Amino acid sequence: MKSDLFQRLAAWRHHLHAYPEISCQERETAAFVCEKLEEMGIPFIAGIGGHGVVATLTRGVSNRSAGLRADMDALPVLEAPGRVYGSRNQGVMHACGHDGHTVSPLGAAALLLEDTTWSGTVQCIFQPAEEGFGGAQAMLDAGLLERFPCERIFGYHNWPGLEAGVVMVHAGPVMAAAASFNITLRGVAGHAAMPHACADPVQGVAHLIIALNAIVARNVDPQEAAVISTCTLKAGEANNLIAPEAALGGTIRALTPKMMHFLQARVREVAEHTARAHDLTVRVEITGEVAATINHAAEAALAAQAAVDAGLSLRADLKPSMAGEDFGRFLEVMPGAYAWIGNGASAGLHNEAYDYNDEILPVAARYYAAVARAALA
Repeated sequence: MKSDLFQRLAAWRHHLHAYPEISCQERETAAFVCEKLEEMGIPFIAGIGGHGVVATLTRGVSNRSAGLRADMDALPVLEAPGRVYGSRNQGVMHACGHDGHTVSPLGAAALLLEDTTWSGTVQCIFQPAEEGFGGAQAMLDAGLLERFPCERIFGYHNWPGLEAGVVMVHAGPVMAAAASFNITLRGVAGHAAMPHACADPVQGVAHLIIALNAIVARNVDPQEAAVISTCTLKAGEANNLIAPEAALGGTIRALTPKMMHFLQARVREVAEHTARAHDLTVRVEITGEVAATINHAAEAALAAQAAVDAGLSLRADLKPSMAGEDFGRFLEVMPGAYAWIGNGASAGLHNEAYDYNDEILPVAARYYAAVARAALA
């Protein structure tokens, strides 16, 4: 990749990193993408499923088409100080590398514009609201596939701990299905010195946490991946008062739809039985479900070969992650593949010290361009 293009991509990423926007509020990020597309002379349509943008590159006479997807939203994280291009939006940070993801299809588009060897249509899809807010579904609901046809779709996530620039392509599951749960137990409040006259929801919550942990430990095959984690607790205001209500929340994760369905049903059953055992009532809410990201075999093989053909280092030996990714929704409705590109020895994702590695921008751009050409061939 030409050094001047790499420098431009890095500068663009630094700008996005300095002005991050949380899910569903990516107005200025989308405007920046549109500005760069205009500068390159690439036609686009904005406002797809919120702040989504789709740019269309067409060359030759082929009717083949492929999609390259990037996510744009940031997280409500306070960034660690010391970075020249650190976040100027207090309490918001690109702690997952979506600034680099956003720039990657722009780099691929620049490469494809200079390449006369391909024929067909490449849709560059800039998705909002990936971080648990259903941006993929919103774009699909806005007619993404009808308005911007894609036979196949490809995406990637930077991956801390994997050697910088190495492309990892899984043959099947890549990232987990995920959903949030919130369980509220309600009892009878009263004086803490007279517990026999109350129905204590705090005791119920204490037993429920243990029971939820036992679902994976005792109901799931140890060789199958599943996670139930309790992450929040809310109860009471005074040390001498048994509260009327207590609540807990957390996440459910699995690599297959079947296991995800089982875990959700079991959480509901365990919560209801635990509440009954403590003379409590219960409300269970399971929300924000994200589909598992499961690569299609043919597209995974195509992506892996495209990486090799582009001269990139390839791996296929890493286990799937139990982290979630909204790209899975696209893979439910069309063939495609999702890769990881190593971010090197950086801080972990969603960490205040994390930063996307500028050195992998040329790799990501070359990977996207290579996959697009291979998908259209």
